[in-house]
Formats: sequence, C-alpha cells, structure tokens
Amino acid sequence: MGAVRRKRQLTRKGSLMPEFLHRADGSRLAYARRKGKGPGIVWLGGLRSDMEGTKALALDAWAQREGRAFVRFDYFAHGQSEGDWRAARVGLWREDALQVIDALTEGPQILVGSSMGAWTALLAALARPERVAGLVLIAPAPDFTEKLMWDGFPEAVRTAILTQGEWAQPSEYGDPLIITRGLIEEARQWLLMDGQIGFEGPVRILQGMADIDVPWQHAMALAGKLTSGDVSVHVSKSGDHRLSTPADLEKLVGSVEALCRAVESIG
Repeated sequence: MGAVRRKRQLTRKGSLMPEFLHRADGSRLAYARRKGKGPGIVWLGGLRSDMEGTKALALDAWAQREGRAFVRFDYFAHGQSEGDWRAARVGLWREDALQVIDALTEGPQILVGSSMGAWTALLAALARPERVAGLVLIAPAPDFTEKLMWDGFPEAVRTAILTQGEWAQPSEYGDPLIITRGLIEEARQWLLMDGQIGFEGPVRILQGMADIDVPWQHAMALAGKLTSGDVSVHVSKSGDHRLSTPADLEKLVGSVEALCRAVESIG
C-alpha cells in the first residue's frame, strides 16, 4: 500500500516530524504516527486544515501520555502532502484515509473526523468495517459539497462553476476557497445523507449550535441516518465550527478516551 519512510524523528518539543507514504500517482502523503496500545486512533482533519491543528495536537499529546497508537495525516493537496488543489476530489481524500489505515495501523481503530473529515471517516468506515471499531465526529459535514455548498449557491455561482470550471469562495480562514466543477461533480458518487448509513459501531458526535459553517441540524440529521444503535450527540450552545476552546478539547479527548475504554471492554 505504498512505501513507508521508516525513520521516525522528534522535534525538541516532542512532537513528531512528518513521514511520508507514496500514493499510486507518485505524490507524497504526509503523516505523523505514534506506536502504542490499541484500539488505535486515526485523526481525519477538515477541508484545508492540516495535521498540525489544535484538535489534532491535543489528541496527539493525550495519545503520547496514554501510550495509545495514534496517526494523523494531511490529505492530498493539504498541509505537507503533495497535490494540485484543483485536482482534489472527495474520492482522493477517501483513498488517503484508506491508505493510512491499511499501511500504518494494526487492529481495531477509532476514527476521529472533523468537519469534512467526518465524511471521510464515514466513507472509510463503510469501506473497512472490519477495522473501524468506532467514530468520533466533530461538526460533521458529510455531503457538504452538495448539501452545504451546491444546494445553497445562487444561480450565478452555479453558472460560474459550470461554465468556467471553478469559483473562488471568500473565506474567513484566509485565501479564497477554489471550488471546482470537478470537486462538486465527483463528490456525488460519495453522497451518504440521502439514505441509511450502514455503520453499526458506536458513534459520538460533537456539535456547536453557533456553527455557521455546518448547522447543528446537519449533525442531528446524520445521527438519524446512522444504523448503529449506539449514537450520541453532544451539543454546545456556544460552540462554533472550530470547537477548539479548552472546554471543547477536554470534551473531545474525554469522548475519545471513553470510546477506547468501551472498545477495550468488548474486545
């Protein structure tokens, strides 16, 4: 499943230096991994985020303290991974997640997905049901290209994407987000919210009611679509899309830790 650079290095502060997998197209996928006890944790970040984000590093620090196996990585065209953003597709990000799971982890895994990463986590769980023991989803945005983008775009924006091939959406997080026709159209084969989502493991959803990017109603709709009988939703009335305050991070780590204990008790 791709060549793995074996050497592991640490910075002076103890955080892991990136290593690389090689995709089928020859480009490099950056990751950082801690070996440890299972179930392991795989972090799947959001759109245009990277593995050095606040939530990813909070989980990394917890995993280090607990001796827990933990992997975080950057998708195609994200962070330290290679790739042309205009060629980015949901299917490529799904392939990245599966390559990480297959090449870098052993035994049952808990996938922790933030925003777009929740969609990627769900797709990976459906593709590897024998490997994914549980999910923690933060401000989950499955089907965001359709439900949260395309369906809400004015006709002029849709026309620009269809005729010009892309549109630059202003972003409060930095440079405009280039939304390509290829991204929108390719993502339609990976949509999940129009039917039941056949994952039977435990799922924990963390959502903020002040989230202007992913409405809390989207998280509740997702909870209803999951076939698992063990789904819980924690809603923070003041929480925004980042959910990165000290209290948010404590809730995230606690949710992952509790899910690890639950999986260990079953195994």
